Amino acid sequence: MKKFNSLKEIRTLIDQKKTSLPDLLEYYFNQISAKQQLNAFNEVFFASARAQAVEVQKKLDLGTAGKLAGMVIGIKDNICYTNHRVSASSKMLDGFVSPYSATVVQRLLSEDAVIIGRLNCDEFAMGGSNETSYFGPVKNALDEERVSGGSSGGSAVAVQADFCLAALGTDTGGSVRQPAAFCGCIGMKPTYGRISRYGVIAYASSFDQVGTITSSISDAALLLEVLAGADEHDSTVSKEVVPVYSALADSGKKYKIAVLKETLESEVLDPEIKIAILAAIEKLKVQGHTVDYVSFDLLAYLVPTYYVLTTAEASSNLSRYDGVHFGYRNTEATNLNSLYKLSRSEGFGEEVKRRILLGTFVLSAGYYDAYYQKAQKVRRLISEKTTALLQEYDILLSPVAPTPPFKIGENTADPLVMYMADIYTVLASLSGIPAIAIPLGNNTEGLPLSLQMMTGSFKEEVLFSLSDTFLN
Repeated sequence: MKKFNSLKEIRTLIDQKKTSLPDLLEYYFNQISAKQQLNAFNEVFFASARAQAVEVQKKLDLGTAGKLAGMVIGIKDNICYTNHRVSASSKMLDGFVSPYSATVVQRLLSEDAVIIGRLNCDEFAMGGSNETSYFGPVKNALDEERVSGGSSGGSAVAVQADFCLAALGTDTGGSVRQPAAFCGCIGMKPTYGRISRYGVIAYASSFDQVGTITSSISDAALLLEVLAGADEHDSTVSKEVVPVYSALADSGKKYKIAVLKETLESEVLDPEIKIAILAAIEKLKVQGHTVDYVSFDLLAYLVPTYYVLTTAEASSNLSRYDGVHFGYRNTEATNLNSLYKLSRSEGFGEEVKRRILLGTFVLSAGYYDAYYQKAQKVRRLISEKTTALLQEYDILLSPVAPTPPFKIGENTADPLVMYMADIYTVLASLSGIPAIAIPLGNNTEGLPLSLQMMTGSFKEEVLFSLSDTFLN
């Protein structure tokens, strides 16, 4: 069976009786089994997925199936699913069974998607290479010595390696877009508040957003259409009307595009990525779009601002994992204080502990004003500058990552090197705007290259339209 790139292809074959959903699911199971060494899944839901496939196939035969019938999808291991384990790839939650489903899972199931399993990720979504997972790193299917990207590395590799048609990830500072770029997929981060976070294990609550990794723009648009919208369980979700994104792709409209020139002039940018992006810019011009180079002089402040704020939020969110109510518990503690200390020091990995400590420091007395409050002010400046640019232009364009996927272990010795890999993705996260990573082919070593496009809040249809035109 060939790799499918869109739900439309799958539905056509099912409608023509050339395959069935249960047969397609078994194909994916065989693919996962044949490439277990990639370590994309923390758990495959054999029993529940097979039962779903049988029921959805009955609906397909009767003509009563939902929008996502025929789609086999994986979910990142920080998204809750009733009576299934969820761990955020951490020892702290290893073996924990969720008593309820995230809103995004409920919406997938209501439209007859089949959920195939939970996907490996950086521990508590903290990382950019999927090397901080308690279950080990995810390997890039194109070169198993290289990282998948993070934190949604398992989600990206699952789509890349044909383990499922699409996958859900979460994007706090680039954790959908960067692994999608490293794996040659399409990674979509919607506007903050476009999709409910209910049932998603929190890292940094004012940044976290569920996103999608797909092989086609049509699937990205359809998934957002299903997942987006108001939710009584999440007060941060927008109540704005959800467009029929699946009908809006490739509008043929010509857009005004601003290239953030500092991102291309940066010394850290890989030369082949720069060449590929310059070629993409020329293609956009040929397609009739207006392209200007504009300055974004706050580039140097993006990463420091992001890490001060997200670690502060992480130190608060992760305080609930104390060895008392749920999660990992040390059995040798002699009193409550030692129970807290031993459970947290043993249950969390090194990167998570580093971020909790940094976040606790910037929130502490004497440093709150110097770091946390100042970072909030800089975030406001960044957001205002981004909004001003998007009043004049439809799209902001930049690289996704400064390099192609690097080798496993190459950057783990220096956390600052790893943090700086977020330099291009955190702008959209700090501003809360939607962004998409789209593939630009491979470099001379056969490694994927990618382009990032950003637009104004709740204008995801602009990204779908331009991406669809560009890729086709």
